Amino acid sequence: MKFIATADWQLGMTARFLPPEARARYTQSRFEVLTRIGDLAQERGAEFIVVCGDVFETNQLDRRVIARTFEALRSVRIPIVLVPGNHDPLDSASIYDSEAFTRLSPDNVNVARTAEPIRVTAHAQVLPVPWSSKRPGRDLVAEACAGLEPPESGVSRVLAAHGAVASMNPDATDPATIDDALVTQLLRDGVIDVAVLGDRHSTTEVAAGIWYPGTPEVTARRDPHPGNVLVIEVPDDDGAVGAASTHGPGARHVQVEEVHVGSWQFVTLEQQFTARLDHEGETDDLEALRAQLAAIDNKSQTGVWLQLTGTITTRGAAELDRLIDEQGDLFALLEIWQSHSDLQTLPDGADFSDLHLTGFAQDALDDLVAQAAAGSAGSSPTTRSEADIAASTVAADALSLLYRLAGGHR
Repeated sequence: MKFIATADWQLGMTARFLPPEARARYTQSRFEVLTRIGDLAQERGAEFIVVCGDVFETNQLDRRVIARTFEALRSVRIPIVLVPGNHDPLDSASIYDSEAFTRLSPDNVNVARTAEPIRVTAHAQVLPVPWSSKRPGRDLVAEACAGLEPPESGVSRVLAAHGAVASMNPDATDPATIDDALVTQLLRDGVIDVAVLGDRHSTTEVAAGIWYPGTPEVTARRDPHPGNVLVIEVPDDDGAVGAASTHGPGARHVQVEEVHVGSWQFVTLEQQFTARLDHEGETDDLEALRAQLAAIDNKSQTGVWLQLTGTITTRGAAELDRLIDEQGDLFALLEIWQSHSDLQTLPDGADFSDLHLTGFAQDALDDLVAQAAAGSAGSSPTTRSEADIAASTVAADALSLLYRLAGGHR
């Protein structure tokens, strides 16, 4: 028995962190990846697809999202089991009960409404664990599996659930946490043959036979390994299906293959700067950053957050702004990750010597230089208030803009 395991499609997410033009492309890609999942299922001879929660971003979505979802899945001829998660629970406002969903849903799409096993093929059974509210207040998997016996001979059973497992949940007090030790015991006892879970957006093997497929399109820069689905094969008997198999004691040998289907990527780049009065050192730093950006493929579907540290002169800051502006035209998103950056601008009056300023203009420039210097790394942090630091940052930004507008370093 072979099937595709996926999760966390979160169709309809707004991605407000992206510019409007990139946001539209990102939204379209989240539907296009569904077509690739269907193509992969046909290519690999999968018997069904199971989606382990958070199919939709929320229960309150425009009907166009539903229509585009089913249009993308139109060519899929095998059963598709949708398991509601915390984003799209089976509550009183469930999207799965909306007029648009019930009217447009194809016959091969099965919404898991209870934790009763679903017979998807003659030899395969899915044990779904749907969410009926955003805060169930209990371990739904333990509840669904209480007293459950192994399936009949010749039938494989897949546990399809959603939520954080105890071994990976930072909130140990959350009553909805899945007891993965219990799931391992279910595998050993033959009650289930493999467990696939949603909620974690990065492809992760929790333990032998327990997997998070992750989201098929990246959703956040903190996701270390997104953009995949799992092709899972469970043998029809107790024999192994391949050298790459994973198995637990007493459980069937199960082969799990990660397949990358996503087209987007979110990356962070780090660059250290060192200010030089001759500008040679920071020119090297700028070129190093330029080289990192140039090495990234598929720029139009890539979001980049820059983590910048060290010191830079006003001229260097202006060149950095120019670099970000130019490269920003190529990327879906390119911006400095302010909360993870600490780049100090060191003003230098010599940067403006070729502007030949006099009178009021020179006095204003001198004031900006002095204000920016008050917040530089060279001043004592104990003598600077938050207001002083903020003012010096504004002054440094103004100097950088002045330098660019005046045509510096042309």
